Formats: sequence, C-alpha cells, structure tokens
Amino acid sequence: MITVKQISSRRGKKKFFKFLIDLYKDNPYACPNLYMDEFGEFNPKINDAFRFADCKMFLAYKDGKLAGRIAGIWHRGANEKFGLKQLRFTRFDVIDDFEVTKALFDELFKWAEELGMEEIIGPISFSDLNEEGMLIEGFDKPSTYIEIYNHPYYVEHMEKLGAYKVVDWNCFRLTMPDKVDEKLQRLSDKIAAKNGYTILDVRYYLKHDKKKLSEYIMQCLDILDEAYSPLYGTSPLSEKQKRREMKVIYQALIPEFAALIMKDDKVIAYGFLIPSMNKVLQKGRGHVIPRALKEYINAFKNVEVADMMSIGITKEHNNKGAVAMIVTHCLKGLIQHNVKFVEGGPQLENNRHIQNLWKNYEHELVKRRRCWGLKVPPKEN
Repeated sequence: MITVKQISSRRGKKKFFKFLIDLYKDNPYACPNLYMDEFGEFNPKINDAFRFADCKMFLAYKDGKLAGRIAGIWHRGANEKFGLKQLRFTRFDVIDDFEVTKALFDELFKWAEELGMEEIIGPISFSDLNEEGMLIEGFDKPSTYIEIYNHPYYVEHMEKLGAYKVVDWNCFRLTMPDKVDEKLQRLSDKIAAKNGYTILDVRYYLKHDKKKLSEYIMQCLDILDEAYSPLYGTSPLSEKQKRREMKVIYQALIPEFAALIMKDDKVIAYGFLIPSMNKVLQKGRGHVIPRALKEYINAFKNVEVADMMSIGITKEHNNKGAVAMIVTHCLKGLIQHNVKFVEGGPQLENNRHIQNLWKNYEHELVKRRRCWGLKVPPKEN
C-alpha cells in the first residue's frame, strides 16, 4: 500500500532531507546536501524566493516505510517572465518502484490542475543558483556540490510517466595543463592594457578589507543576474538571495581560484572555482561539523579537483576579451595548487559561448542532465 503525505513541520522536513542521504549512503558518486542549506532553502524567512514562489513538499510511504519524496514549486516570477504556466518539481528521490513515483507525481498533477498550470517541469529549483537537471548519463562519475545525483532507474520512471525532454545540460571535465600557455598570457596582458582592466587581489582584500571584498562579490552576483537572465529557467535574484550566495562563496573561497576583473573600481567580469566538496559532504552525511571537519580542512590543503561555480561578464564589456584574463588568472591559481582536474558544472547544451572556453584544453563530456516536461491533462467538465 502506498500513501503520500504533505509535510511542512520541521520534523517532516528533517525526514524529507534525510531520505536522500539514507538512499545514497553507500553510493560512492552521490554528493549529499547539507541540512543547514536545505532547511534554509525551504524556509520562507530565509529564502527570499518565496516572495514570488509557493512550495509544497510530499513524502511517500510504502507499507509504512518511507519510499520517496518530491517538492513542487509554483514559481510565479519565472512564469511571468517567460509567459508560461508551469509547475516545477525538485528534490525528487525514490526507491526503484514506479508506483511510488506515480503516486508522488499524482500529487503535483492535482496541485497543477488547481492552479491552472499546463506543464510540470524539472528537476529545477527556485533559481539558477540551485541544483537542476536529472542525471541521464555519467552515473559512474562523482557529482559535485552544485549537481544532483540519481540512480539510472529515475530515467526509466520518467519515461514511463510519459515525460519528454525540455532541455539538457552538459558537464565537462578538464585536465589541467602543466603551465599557462605563453600566448594566452600575452593575449591577457594585451587585453588588460587596451581596455584598462586590472585583476583584483582577492587575497589582500580577504585579509585586510573583507567589507570591500563583499561589495565586489555582490557586484559579481549582479553580473550573474544580468548575464544569465536569458537562460532557461532563470529568474531575477533579490538582494537577500545574493547575500545568501555570497556566504556560500566565502565558505569555499580560495583566493587564487577567484578572478575579479576590474575597471574604474567596478567588477566588469568574474569567475569562481571552489575545491571539490564531494568527500566532505559524503563523510559529513548532511553536516560538516563535527563529522567532516578534518575532510573540510584537507579539501583546502590538497585540492586535486576544483569545481567551476560560475563565470559572468557585463553586457558592456562582453566580447572585449575579459574572459581570457579570467581563464589565465584561474589557470595560474589552479596550477599553483597542483589541481589535476576541473569539473565544469552543468552548462546548457546550446550555450556555445561557455563551451568554447574549453576548446583549447584537454576535456571530455562526462555527464548529461535533463529537465523533463509533463503535460498537465485539462480539467474534465
């Protein structure tokens, strides 16, 4: 017997978040979420996205045992921006039982019908800052902090539901060179001189003027908001959302992995990478302190793999070569820290601008992720 319950209490949310960790506790590729981050994401007092979005969370039980979870998001902001009638799904996890999957999605279909929505899409969360896309290739590759991992049978369940592809994201892994190409360095220097660009000394500001550095990081997030706005599923970020993201950046900041390109004391382009948190989150099972404190410290001391968070350029300075400065600066930092690989993170399959960044480096497509769509049946008269 399968039953589905809507949850909203802290106790219910704890079960909701813990289900993922228990389901993948023996999987060497899954990267669990942090309890603290997840509670914040689904707390209207913390996540400012609730100003223009509503959410319902569900747990499924089979014969009295927890068997699946799903959350639905009615993102009014994104719907208004793109002129759509969509309900999103996120945090979908389930045992290998299609009837449980069907029971969970039936709850979303009911809600979508009540709201007059025409389509259910996902997995996609409140904003582009969150994990998005179901893994459809690369099940034997480690996931990153900003990715979702799922078993292969999830794909079979979605296809059995009648789901169709909306959009895919590609994930590339780059092998780091031994040194920065001299031609790239000369090009970077030439671009800086021609346009009056400089590179911020992040280490200096982190030590001597963190308040000013925070202002610059907020400018980076303004650029992200502008540069990513045309991409699928994005919505404008509030000041409160940006400050939450800045805290995430500080938690994993290695100064040499951050490139802030400046002109007239303003950030015009940026790129952020962080050390891989995979082993930290696996060890911590939802917590860093005290379970994974040793792994957290070691992640910064011995960085073998770095994850790309994001890269952005203002419209005014697009196509002026700032990206070459970002790549050059970050390569220096990665080589300095003896990093062997960079995980590129999910990139929309048609985003050639970003994918062209890697064409001169040894890289391979290691994972693909999908946003699924499901048509909501029209109401019967």
